[in-house]
Amino acid sequence: MAMRIRDALGMVFRDEEFERLFPSRGQSALSPGRLALVVVLQFAEGLSDRQAAQAVRARIDWKYALSLELTDPGFDFSVLSEFRGRLIKGAAEQQILDTVLERAGTAGLLKTAGRARTDSTHVLAAIRGLNRLELAGETLRAALNVLAVAVPDWLASLAAPVWFDRYASRSEDFRMPKFTAARIELAETIGADGMTLLRAIHDETALAWLRQIPAVETLRRVWVQEFCTIEDTVRWRHPRDLPPGRSRLVSPYDDQARTGTKRDSSWDGYKVHITETCEPDAPHLITNVATTPSPGSDFDATALVHEGLSRRGLAPDVHLVDTGYVTTRGVIAAKRDHNVELVGPMMPDASWQTRSKSGYPAHSFAIDWDNRQVTCPSGKTSIRWAIEPDRDKIEIRVEFSRRDCGTCPVKAECTRGTRRRLTLRPQAEHEVLHRARVEQQTDQWKNRYQARQGIEGTIAQGVKAFGLRRTRYRGIAKTHLQHVLIAAAMNLARLDAWLTGTPLAPSRTSHFAVLRPAA
Repeated sequence: MAMRIRDALGMVFRDEEFERLFPSRGQSALSPGRLALVVVLQFAEGLSDRQAAQAVRARIDWKYALSLELTDPGFDFSVLSEFRGRLIKGAAEQQILDTVLERAGTAGLLKTAGRARTDSTHVLAAIRGLNRLELAGETLRAALNVLAVAVPDWLASLAAPVWFDRYASRSEDFRMPKFTAARIELAETIGADGMTLLRAIHDETALAWLRQIPAVETLRRVWVQEFCTIEDTVRWRHPRDLPPGRSRLVSPYDDQARTGTKRDSSWDGYKVHITETCEPDAPHLITNVATTPSPGSDFDATALVHEGLSRRGLAPDVHLVDTGYVTTRGVIAAKRDHNVELVGPMMPDASWQTRSKSGYPAHSFAIDWDNRQVTCPSGKTSIRWAIEPDRDKIEIRVEFSRRDCGTCPVKAECTRGTRRRLTLRPQAEHEVLHRARVEQQTDQWKNRYQARQGIEGTIAQGVKAFGLRRTRYRGIAKTHLQHVLIAAAMNLARLDAWLTGTPLAPSRTSHFAVLRPAA
């Protein structure tokens, strides 16, 4: 693959594109353009830093792609870690993916106008899963280890002898108590030890810079999260008193990882949103990668994806997504701000009137937006129209008269209360919602939406062949860099497949499923 990509695209990365990441003085650096290609090829083949450096020294195909002499000795593997650090520090990670797309566009292999599709998957952090008791013990142990290096004499004078038995080894090396009372007792003992350490660090006689040590700050945050002080006694918080998942730490070694939940699955780490082109007469290339915290909703990522695509001139005409990305406000904002048609199934009307198929759901009512009045199917008009803010949105509350509803012959199909109440969205959102729910029932819309289904194959390729679902690094910045490098590597693999005429893999169908009779 490396040789064919070199023949088709030329030298993918050039040194001047990364010139700003290096100082103007000092010893000469290795070619940053070559290093950029090395880190992409590294993820294309799933290699470690040592293996990638060895490939540069020993493999002819890599030397050809990098335009190196056969006798070139290569470089030390630590150079790759340093280069990735420069990419993050200089906010240049996106440049890797953009350069691959630019080369593909120059070769006539990228179509940005037309259709694109997006989906997300979870990403496991490079940490061990910890329960609450293990989290407390391991956080305190991590802080003690850092302080043992920074201020050994100060810590030796503070530490109680029993601390060496409790925190000298990792938490998983101990057998935790089985019964709840014993676990709470152990947790509060750990909490008291940690509080002793924190009070000593924050004492006015202590060195001020100790409070700025990251491990100490993590200890403070975890103790605020897990413990409280009642009458000078440290108590373990009840689970219902814990902070929300968006701000709850799950490990002392990655303070940006969070617990995410989707249906019956949960994980500690992040989420990644992948956007790719999906035109039939061009290779399907990934155009945007967004890495977000696990608890974040896909609704929130829609604007992030559109902003990233528009800023780089890659916004599609039609963006195909699943229900998780679609809201009425999102559809309006995508068209207004980016001229993108956001296409995806809206959440269905869950009211009992719709489920019964014989009732009168909200769309059965006639709305006079100018006069702020609603007319029911029986011809009665509303008596109340109130605009009320609800969190970050606006809702319109509509009520009908008890007298009109009480004497209505179809009241049983309309409401189970004494009067009918409606909750409406603002006019623009209401019309978008109604139109979308009608359109998505048509065969024309379903045929158009079929183009989205290939994104699952992209996610599967990233997970199985490129390690998309497990980060190698700690922190969301390094994890995002990994995702960008994986996206660039997948694009090179797809360009190679297109140039060699390799067809797309068909959807897997079992032998028995093939025998299913036609409907």
